[in-house]
Amino acid sequence: MGTSGYAAVATARGRELPTRLGLALFIGGAAMVMSPSIWPVIWFAAMLAGQALDWIAFRSMRLGAGESTRARRVLCVGVAALNTAIYSSISVYLWFRGGEFGPLFAMIQVAGGLLHVSLHMHHVRPLLIASVIPHATYFLGLPLLTIVTTRDPAAVAILIAALLYVAHLVVAVRQSMRTAGDMRAAKIEALMQRDRAKQASDAKSEFLAVISHEIRTPLNAVISAANLLRRTRLDSQQREHVSMLLDGGDMLLGLLNDVLDFSKIEAGKMRLESTEMNVRNKLAALRRLWEPKATSRGIRFSVVVDEAVPDAIRTDPLRFQQILFNLLSNAVKFTRDGAIRVNVGWDDATSSLTAEVHDTGCGIATDQIDSIFDSFEQASAGDTRRYGGTGLGLAISRRLAQAMGGDLTATSAPGEGSTFTLTVRVEAVGPADAIEPAPVARAATVSLQGRSILAVDDHEVNRRILALLLEPHGCRLTLVENGAEAVKAAGVEPFDAILMDMQMPVMDGLEATRRIRAGGPNVATPVIALTANAMDVHKAAWDAAGVHAFLTKPIDAPLLARTLGEACAEPRQTAKTAAEVAA
Repeated sequence: MGTSGYAAVATARGRELPTRLGLALFIGGAAMVMSPSIWPVIWFAAMLAGQALDWIAFRSMRLGAGESTRARRVLCVGVAALNTAIYSSISVYLWFRGGEFGPLFAMIQVAGGLLHVSLHMHHVRPLLIASVIPHATYFLGLPLLTIVTTRDPAAVAILIAALLYVAHLVVAVRQSMRTAGDMRAAKIEALMQRDRAKQASDAKSEFLAVISHEIRTPLNAVISAANLLRRTRLDSQQREHVSMLLDGGDMLLGLLNDVLDFSKIEAGKMRLESTEMNVRNKLAALRRLWEPKATSRGIRFSVVVDEAVPDAIRTDPLRFQQILFNLLSNAVKFTRDGAIRVNVGWDDATSSLTAEVHDTGCGIATDQIDSIFDSFEQASAGDTRRYGGTGLGLAISRRLAQAMGGDLTATSAPGEGSTFTLTVRVEAVGPADAIEPAPVARAATVSLQGRSILAVDDHEVNRRILALLLEPHGCRLTLVENGAEAVKAAGVEPFDAILMDMQMPVMDGLEATRRIRAGGPNVATPVIALTANAMDVHKAAWDAAGVHAFLTKPIDAPLLARTLGEACAEPRQTAKTAAEVAA
């Protein structure tokens, strides 16, 4: 086992010192009772001296101080042999002077010492041999000496019993060594498997990050171009085609977000926020979104909130909305006629918010209820063909609900509809705190007319899209294609805001942001990250760089305009303060 084995023995010996001294005191006292004389006292004094030497010899290995040299290991082996020799030497006194029970006591005492050192030091062979030899010498030598000198038959029986004991001890030690070796091998294998699993997880995360970036970049062009096209004069057929483009883009973006969320949940990297949320406002927003979609399909839509529900709670608003969004999306998708009803209640005893989403859709067979919460599962293959989707929505929703201290369950009957019940543990907030601030609304009133904005993106199509989206607002755009050009442009003239991509040739957006923050006319200019790198690790990197906001592609045009308006309206930091923040 090497020097680590010596260190382990040294630690164990230091920990067991009080036990050894207490046992020595007991044995010395027993010897004194059996045959009073000065020898047990001398033996106990020798034990104290030997243990002091043992403490000193093993001290550096016990503390891990300095290198374990060969000389130090030899010293430890010698001290171990000396201490076992001293410990077992009392057996000579007990054997010859202990009266009728002295030999029995002597043999038990040495047998215990043999067992202890065999189990205690078996993984360090030099220490094991040095400790076993003195014990074995007394254990086998005393009855053998008696046989030679007195030819006592009892001594023969004791010697045979001692030999059997040693034989069993050898077998036990070999088995213990084999078991310890197997455990070490298993531990090494487990560590290797853990490392491989971590590497696989890291590779998966890297793969997802690359795929997310590579899909978001062209998807940004598709969705943005479709939105721009919808603003033009189109006939009904062309407008239908554009709507199909946007619907397909939204579905692809939703799938991409679901895969990323599911990956984060499985890796245990899903981070939940805890902020105040106005329950009724959030439900009203969901109703405004889904009621027109349900009505267009001839489905009645209603939301009923119990009076006991607090005006405001503390939870993760985004994830709460995501779960209900998934449930309502499924309800609308699987209901052809009838009604969709959302009932929201409150359990004061458990501080839990409950939201039931009931629909009169096709329903689910009882034996398939549990499977719908499995990854990539739907009630049947026919549902996938008829309604689309991957089956990730409910799996993600249940795991999010469980992460929020609650659960998501379902009851259903084929042909009669389904009821999904979301329960989350939340903290109720007093009425005085129930009014949510609306910074977005304030920012939306700020005009971009005449604002000077630096936009950095290495893709020509993305730069063209930014120009088409922002120039109608009356702002002046300066477009550059990498971080180095951004630093150069930012050093020449002040801008009201900077839109910064992340992954670019020559110089990436993070490095460019740090250099702009280091000094110059734009040291205090708000930088808005606008990137296809949408994972949490990327957001954390931008937060560390001190950006004003983090926006992902595909571009949400209204959100982009509002964020720019908010950034341009904010009072500027001084150059010194901004540099300190960046540092």
